[in-house]
Amino acid sequence: MNEAAHSEGSRAPRIHEPVMAAEVLSLMPAGARRVVDATLGTGGHALALLERNPHASLLGLDWDRQALALAAIRLKSFGARVTLRHGNFAAIAQAVAHSGFALADLIVADLGLSSFALDDPTRGLSFMHDGPLDMRMDESSPLRACDLVNEESEAELARIIFELGEERAARRIAHAIVETRRRRPLESTGELRLLIEGVLGGRRRGGVHPATRTFQALRIAVNRELEALAQFLAAAPDCLAPGGRLVVIAYHSLEDRLVKGRFHQLAREAGYRELSRRVMRPQQEEVERNSRSRSARLRCLERLHEGS
Repeated sequence: MNEAAHSEGSRAPRIHEPVMAAEVLSLMPAGARRVVDATLGTGGHALALLERNPHASLLGLDWDRQALALAAIRLKSFGARVTLRHGNFAAIAQAVAHSGFALADLIVADLGLSSFALDDPTRGLSFMHDGPLDMRMDESSPLRACDLVNEESEAELARIIFELGEERAARRIAHAIVETRRRRPLESTGELRLLIEGVLGGRRRGGVHPATRTFQALRIAVNRELEALAQFLAAAPDCLAPGGRLVVIAYHSLEDRLVKGRFHQLAREAGYRELSRRVMRPQQEEVERNSRSRSARLRCLERLHEGS
């Protein structure tokens, strides 16, 4: 999903290249006809895959309606080869079944936050832009980040920030949030950013902003991202045809641990093998060209043919 940048004002979004596209294309099975992009975003990986294999049909899923609309425009020239659906990749089994695919030859899931959404201040996903404290990827979902910070207990906030953000100062941040909301509710990303900076100071060593981990934690909690990923990893391998491959690109350790653990488990059982026993990372040239690819970690699982 990590391939679009949204401009300020009325200008059209600038579409950037998808992360680790060359590596994804290299893992596409020869003769693949049924491809699923389970986290379509604005269609960067989908476009590359469709151009690489003119005989492939593609099912694209995304929970962000705005990104899905952009992808529809971007992929319009492929006509009936493309089917797009709004939905969470946790429900991949139902999506594949309803698409008419018996099984898929390739399933790709890029877990990165869409740059299109990240750079839109109205979504409240980034501390770099002041906007409403929202953070929903699917705007039809009821839970917002402001609901968490203004209604959860101090202990629960500390747990969320520590477990989902791996933030060591979680208790101090949670306490500051509760003390602040006693005077007035926290409603914007700017207010939360300033609060965290007040607790932790300016940028940490290495250039990481002190609000990074807390914003990550709240976003994961709002969107139930780890629960959705676990459901996806449970279902997606069974959606592969023999010889089919599942490619997942993760961006932080919480995601990658789930992917690694599931792939290792399946590889120990009959019927699957890992094509990437060691995690694949982007080339330095790509990192220099697209800084958001820096933390990408790619893993690939293959379903074996019977008797292999």
